[in-house]
Amino acid sequence: MKAMACLCLCLSPAAYGQDLQKTEQKVTIQSPSLKEASGLAVSSRNPDFLWLINDSDAPPLVHLCDVKGNERGVVSVKGAKNVDWEDIASFSMNGENFLLIADTGDNVSKRDGCTLYLIEEPTLPAPGSNLTMETTPRLTISFTYEDGPRDCESVAVDVCSQEILLLSKRTTPPALYQLPLPLRGNDPTLVARKICPMEVNAPPSASPVSFGNQPTGMALTPEGTMAAVVTYYGVFLFPKAKQESWKDAFSRKPQILAPHQLPQAEAIGLAKDGKTIFVTSEGNNPELVTYQR
Repeated sequence: MKAMACLCLCLSPAAYGQDLQKTEQKVTIQSPSLKEASGLAVSSRNPDFLWLINDSDAPPLVHLCDVKGNERGVVSVKGAKNVDWEDIASFSMNGENFLLIADTGDNVSKRDGCTLYLIEEPTLPAPGSNLTMETTPRLTISFTYEDGPRDCESVAVDVCSQEILLLSKRTTPPALYQLPLPLRGNDPTLVARKICPMEVNAPPSASPVSFGNQPTGMALTPEGTMAAVVTYYGVFLFPKAKQESWKDAFSRKPQILAPHQLPQAEAIGLAKDGKTIFVTSEGNNPELVTYQR
């Protein structure tokens, strides 16, 4: 791929998240084929559209809905296999819009390697119509972890620092890993390097939540000034100043938003301006929780 250009804004670490509030309007996702939503990404083309994926052993499909929960289509990823799809990221580079599908789930930490599928974000459907199409990955990326297999449900792309970020789920504490970006089609199996441990602990006042401190999804602002991480308890924000690394950002205690109160939250998406966060859960017709300012 060609070199990437990125405008990184210089913002204070406290610039995002201080006044994000959970909205009270209840929205459910009306897609009968989306039963185990494990990843969510806000479209780079239009923030009123959301891309979602199902968990393990489902067909290799990317589902489209709008922010009101209406089903808007499906994309079949030719040649891909859903061993355990766990996250999806949207990003733009070189004037193109992409989706990165993360086949990185590994509940018992035994997979020899994991896979990332990079596809071009499809053109969104016109009002009154739905999308039905097939696409082929631009790249299929194989990788391992430097310290052995890891279960990972949280993957995001930082175009500014040219890296893919991954958070382990079942280690104590969770850990941040990094893969390089851009990637060429003839790369050998890559190795994800461990960057730092991180903290997503529910506050002491919170009601007990099973596995509440495990990351299940992650999203970044396009300019790389904030990461949003969801657990079964809630949403955690990690602001990052321009001169900082993600190690710096994830080494601090995060900002904690009001709990989402979803039964099994595993997917989070972040609007480009950082002012809207979407979270949803596994299950039939799951609720779509919105934080906004």
